[in-house]
Amino acid sequence: MTDDRAALRGLLASGAPVTWVFTGDSITHGLIHTRGARNSVDHLHELIRGDAGRVQDAVINTAITGWRADLILGDFDRRVTRWRPDVVTLMIGTNDCTTEWLDPVIEVSAFAESITEFVRRVRELGAVPVLQTPPTVDLLHAPDRARIGEFAQAIRDAAARDGVVVVDHYAAFAEFPAGTGPGNEGTPWGLLDDAFHPSAAGHALLALGWAEAVGFGGAGGSVAAGSGSRVLTDLAARVAVARHPQWPPA
Repeated sequence: MTDDRAALRGLLASGAPVTWVFTGDSITHGLIHTRGARNSVDHLHELIRGDAGRVQDAVINTAITGWRADLILGDFDRRVTRWRPDVVTLMIGTNDCTTEWLDPVIEVSAFAESITEFVRRVRELGAVPVLQTPPTVDLLHAPDRARIGEFAQAIRDAAARDGVVVVDHYAAFAEFPAGTGPGNEGTPWGLLDDAFHPSAAGHALLALGWAEAVGFGGAGGSVAAGSGSRVLTDLAARVAVARHPQWPPA
C-alpha cells in the first residue's frame, strides 16, 4: 500500500519546492462567509510560505462554489493536472449529498466511486492525495443535506482502503460545543456562518486540522504550535474563543 504520510514527510524534508493544490466546493473556495477574514487555504498559504519558510512553494486554490465530486472529475485537467501538483487536497460532499437540488440524486456508492477515481488520478500524476471530510451541517435549516454524515463516512472509508491521509473535519465540528442560539440548535454555531458554510473561526479549525494531518502541526512537520508558529498559535486562539461563545452576542 502507498505510504502517503512517508511521502509527505519526504517532501517536507527534501527542501525542494512543492506545489500544493486545494480543490473542492464553496467551503474551500472560501468566499463571503469569512466576512473579510482569511479562509482556510489563505491561512495555509501563510503557514507554508511564511512560518515554514517554504518561499519557493506554490499554494493554489481551484475550488468552485457549488461543485461536486463528479464535476471535478469532469474538469480534472483545469482543477488539478495543469498545475503539476505534488500534493492535491480535496474537500467535497456538501453539495453531493443534497436530496433536493439534484436530479437524479447522487447515491453514496456513486460518490464513493468518484472519490476513489479522484485518488487514482492524483496518484497517476505522481502527486500525493489528501482527502478531507466536509464539516457538519445545521440540518434545521438545510434538511436536504441530512445524508452529509454518510458522505463523510464514504470519504473515510475510501481513505482507509487506499491508504490516503484524511482530515476529518466532520468529526472535529461534531465534537465542538453545540450552540443554543436561534437557528443553530444542536450545531456548532460558533463555527458556522450559515447552515453549512464555516465562519472565520470555522476556517481556522479547518486549517488547523489540515496542518496537523499533513505534518505542519506536529513533531514531524516544519512548524508546530509550540515551536514559534505564529499562524498555528493564532488559529488555535481563534478556535478557543469560538468554543466559549456568548449568546446573545453583544
